[in-house]
Amino acid sequence: MKITYYGQAGFGLRLNGKDLLFDPFITPNDLAKDKVKLADVPADYLLITHGHQDHVADVEAVVKNTGAKIISNYEITTYYGAREMDGHPLNHGGKAKFDFGTVKYVNAVHSSVLPDGTYAGNPGGFVIWNDEVCFYHAGDTALTMDMQLIPMTCPKLDFAILPIGDNFTMGYEDAVIASDFIKCDKIIGCHYDTFGYIEIDHAAAKKAFAEKGKELILLEVGEEREL
Repeated sequence: MKITYYGQAGFGLRLNGKDLLFDPFITPNDLAKDKVKLADVPADYLLITHGHQDHVADVEAVVKNTGAKIISNYEITTYYGAREMDGHPLNHGGKAKFDFGTVKYVNAVHSSVLPDGTYAGNPGGFVIWNDEVCFYHAGDTALTMDMQLIPMTCPKLDFAILPIGDNFTMGYEDAVIASDFIKCDKIIGCHYDTFGYIEIDHAAAKKAFAEKGKELILLEVGEEREL
């Protein structure tokens, strides 16, 4: 399976012939604007973890370009629904089946408001699976004991996308613990280096995971990789 990194918490994956896009923050991102052309980003489904600008800045443009269906919490899908964008609402602990697989919306410890100040509900993450793969996109979150519920209630994870930039989310040290909680040894880092507050030492982050027998993958913006 191929994964493409679009910067910050934005990723694209293709499952069962459908393109999934997470948290698009491309055009305002200095690290992405010269490496990713928004008009070329494919999306059949647009998954939004929460309402902060660095996760939703390009939502409306993506939907206009692709006609993608939004999957998020009730408040966010309602917000975009009022702007004539199709969506499927979820809430914490709930799951739904789509033509690419099953999506479960799980807890995140963070905050959430849309750029215009509209209440965006509670933040979350997604566990997604089908017969071929299972993965977790944590969104923006602190380390939380609720992560231990994921291997108890979902199929075994093949990989997970975790924030590692610290300051606004957990740092890589806590992400190592999170990887234990979710019982996953292949981690893709997100939410790092985009702003000064979240710049990290790449070598130190990879070492922290390697010392626990785990792999931390840090993709370049615009990079595609087979997993």
